[in-house]
Amino acid sequence: MKCYDISMEIKPTIQVWEDIESKKPKFDTKTFGHVTDTTLTLNAHTGTHIDAPLHMINDADTFESISLERLVRDVKVLHLETAEDGITRDDLEAHTIEKNDFLLLKTKNSDHSSDHFDYAFIYLTEDAANYLIEKEIEGVGIDTLGIERSQEGNPTHRNLFGNDIIIIEGLRLKEIAPGNYFMVAAPLKLIGTEAAPARVLLFDQTLL
Repeated sequence: MKCYDISMEIKPTIQVWEDIESKKPKFDTKTFGHVTDTTLTLNAHTGTHIDAPLHMINDADTFESISLERLVRDVKVLHLETAEDGITRDDLEAHTIEKNDFLLLKTKNSDHSSDHFDYAFIYLTEDAANYLIEKEIEGVGIDTLGIERSQEGNPTHRNLFGNDIIIIEGLRLKEIAPGNYFMVAAPLKLIGTEAAPARVLLFDQTLL
């Protein structure tokens, strides 16, 4: 069984949304004799992370509403590297998507690993999100820090959240072939927040 770590490395130079300096993690390391101690300042959306409905809907559920059982499960990796600008309904209709699937979307974003934010990242359009809602999927992850851009009112986030669909952002899928995997997405056990950083692992059960 082969294991793939599809998480971003958390470091002071990590890529953050729109290169906003205040969103970068801070590492305050002090050494006292033989003891080293580091204090972290970390945004909830740092690196690979999972969003909760509160992120885009006022007074919605906070992060602890997402049970761990929903994040440890079978998933499908879809290759959407021909998608330009945004993933559309037509792009998704070319793939087999079934009720209760958890999808990880690999796009051209996976070819970029710079510590600088890419303003032209491939995102999930509103019509594609609505198609996934129609298919009654369980969750969706994408290989960029945001599942949408340039959509007034954030309809992709809001429509997915409104239908209890989990969103994972900041995946690293460059080395991942399309197909079925077992995922362990282990977020920090935060209470009352709208997101949490996560370590996400994929297991290829066909390789022994």
